[in-house]
Amino acid sequence: MLDVTLARRLHDAGLRWHPTTGDRFVIDRGEFVGDVFTISEMTIEAHEYPTGTVLGFNGTTEWALDSVAADQSLWLPREDQLRALLARSFRSLTRASSADGDGDGDGSGDTATATDVDEADPTAERIVYEVRVDSSGGERVFRAADPEDAYAAALLAYIDASLSL
Repeated sequence: MLDVTLARRLHDAGLRWHPTTGDRFVIDRGEFVGDVFTISEMTIEAHEYPTGTVLGFNGTTEWALDSVAADQSLWLPREDQLRALLARSFRSLTRASSADGDGDGDGSGDTATATDVDEADPTAERIVYEVRVDSSGGERVFRAADPEDAYAAALLAYIDASLSL
């Protein structure tokens, strides 16, 4: 699942959410911090109003929440959604191992997040995912311990590049 920090960076960079069934989101307030919710026609539905989208919690008294505005929640895009947002710039996703020992799993500087490092052996080989995209400067590679984090880093770079045109 996408790291919440990366999801927040995507939101802050301008990525907008149009809630649909299957979307995951978090509410960063009160007793809901750390809980991940999924939009489902049975439990959580997106209701469109002239004033904005409201996420209605149907029959979920255990959460003590009737509804929340979509703009008060944070979308956690799935791997397929991030790939679709990269559109034609996306080239490939590969699984690789990293034993570079620098703790970030990447030698190129295009790192989504730090990969999990074995504290007892920081040089231990670990799995990383590489997302390759075409950019105006040529192909770029983004690496992370999770495919969604690698996709998110590539999308952040894509958004940043498009805003600086």
